[in-house]
Amino acid sequence: MAIHSTLLLAFSALAEALTARQASTVNVDLSRTYQTMDGFGICESFQRANQMRALSPELQRYSLDLLFNRTSGAGFSILRNGIGSSPDSRSDHMVSIAPKNPGGPNAEPIYVWDGNDNSQVWLSLEAVKTYGVKTIYANAWSAPGYMKTNNNDANGGTLCGVSGARCGSGDWRQAYANYLVQYITFYQNIGVDITHLGFLNEPELTTSYASMRSNGQQAADFIKVLRPTLDRANFTQVKVTCCDAEGWRHQQSMMGGLSSVSNMLGTITAHSYTSQPNFAINTPHHVWQTEAADLRGPWATAFYAYNGAGEGLNWANQIHTAITSGNANAYLYWVGIQGGATNSKLVRISDDKRSVIPSKRFWAMANWSRHVRPGAVRVGASGGPNGSRVSAFKNVDGRVAVQVIQGGTQSGTVTVRVPGLVATTAEAWITDNNHDCDEVAVTLAADGASASAQVPGRSMVTFVLVPAA
Repeated sequence: MAIHSTLLLAFSALAEALTARQASTVNVDLSRTYQTMDGFGICESFQRANQMRALSPELQRYSLDLLFNRTSGAGFSILRNGIGSSPDSRSDHMVSIAPKNPGGPNAEPIYVWDGNDNSQVWLSLEAVKTYGVKTIYANAWSAPGYMKTNNNDANGGTLCGVSGARCGSGDWRQAYANYLVQYITFYQNIGVDITHLGFLNEPELTTSYASMRSNGQQAADFIKVLRPTLDRANFTQVKVTCCDAEGWRHQQSMMGGLSSVSNMLGTITAHSYTSQPNFAINTPHHVWQTEAADLRGPWATAFYAYNGAGEGLNWANQIHTAITSGNANAYLYWVGIQGGATNSKLVRISDDKRSVIPSKRFWAMANWSRHVRPGAVRVGASGGPNGSRVSAFKNVDGRVAVQVIQGGTQSGTVTVRVPGLVATTAEAWITDNNHDCDEVAVTLAADGASASAQVPGRSMVTFVLVPAA
């Protein structure tokens, strides 16, 4: 009996020691501030919005809730729309609002507006009117073909009139600027204010779909026309973006050419395909990561299985790097919802159109987007369990959101300490193989300056400390 009691005491002491070893603390420093966040978002261009709208009314609402509802979905705060340039709507083309050459850059354009815009009007109205989204980014992949050196909206070519791009038909820069202003005017007329306007997408690439080549100087040549055109049309609040380069490094290489129009720019935009956002682009402007996806992998729904490219843990870490190393002010995934068997989207429409299936990439992103709202300021964060990555943000309403991404296998209690904050309530939300941004138990300390919750291995947990109103 004595031996049995001794063994129990020994095991108890060992368990207590292991628990103490696994417990850890994240320290948040509200006095150490970094960038201000503009939000998180998705795109449904190239007729992806048509796929959503073709669903049953019930699945339409479920899909919209997934994208924009802050309680049951991700609460995305940025919608990126595609500005069409194609002469027709075949395949997944985005049709132009001026599909026919009017006869030259100085001729009166013939605008055609169907009030639908490949269902992007429907999606935008839902985002703005139903869910309160305030940031709509309209982005053109190309100018209409007749405005370009190759007379085609696809297969590259350059806008006629910029440096090194002379055309027999003349200089089309002003006509293209007018075209873009007319597009955002159509949206304004239906009650959707475009807040950000882009005129290029991956300008270093020639592709078989809508594409237009440009270097930094050529982009600056057009911005010198676009910004005054917007101002004359009373769109002074619309921010000009540039240049949605295919990779972070290529965007950095364009910055020298853009230096002459820095005062006309609103936001720098870049993608994550050829180089990751793991360093800060040299600019005084906000920088958005506007397109990232696993374009090659088969559809995957796991948070963690074998550290695959499409897994949720991998994407939680990618977003963390973009924000904490790339100083990104916003992060957008390529497509929110569409059909097909690849990881190019966050949410899959089933082949029979009878269900909509979120991936763990989606729920990992929701751990960010639900709780790091527009206007939140990134603040100092350190510590955390072995194998983890941590970050912290102070929202406009005073809520402090702290992300703990546990990439290792260690599980245990994590305490988030926020000196100077007196929280009245605390929440914690988890995404892993068994949870989809689900709320979990959290303990708030008596002084309101810290909160504790269990953080399992291979998971992401977001703590939210709420101060008194």
